[in-house]
Amino acid sequence: MSTNFSVNVSNAVTEPRWLSAEEQITWLELREFNSGLPRATDRQLHQEAGMSGGEYAVLAAVSEAPAGGVRSGDLARILGWEKSRVSHLLRRMEAKELLERCAVSADGRGQEITLTPQGWDVVRTAAPGHVTMVREIVFDPLTADEQLQLRNSLRKIRDAAIERGLW
Repeated sequence: MSTNFSVNVSNAVTEPRWLSAEEQITWLELREFNSGLPRATDRQLHQEAGMSGGEYAVLAAVSEAPAGGVRSGDLARILGWEKSRVSHLLRRMEAKELLERCAVSADGRGQEITLTPQGWDVVRTAAPGHVTMVREIVFDPLTADEQLQLRNSLRKIRDAAIERGLW
């Protein structure tokens, strides 16, 4: 028995829009930057403050929260992390006595995260070196116009990913 198949032109696979040579160079540079900057940040924070970039991100976010602290779910949203990642890191940091977690009295469902005095000391000690590193490697090499262009470009890239439901 022989079956005849017809090709539906509307379902045909279209050729991808391949990157030009210049776009390929830019993409590879962006990919390297995307993986390299967190490594550089971790290295600087580990060398100067004995902590990871993730720990610093948590300390900084909690230090900027209102005096009552921040709920763990809100912290995950602020950092753009999965709740399980935040929970795991909070346990480690609580064991180091950098922060405290307590049940939210209003509803009992969430946890308020606050810094301990030791946590405040650590973030205050780490911040000057971290901001110096950020200034020296991100802002000092660029003119004010280049900084604005970088910010606008990053925003456009993020918005394109958000529009596709990928962010």
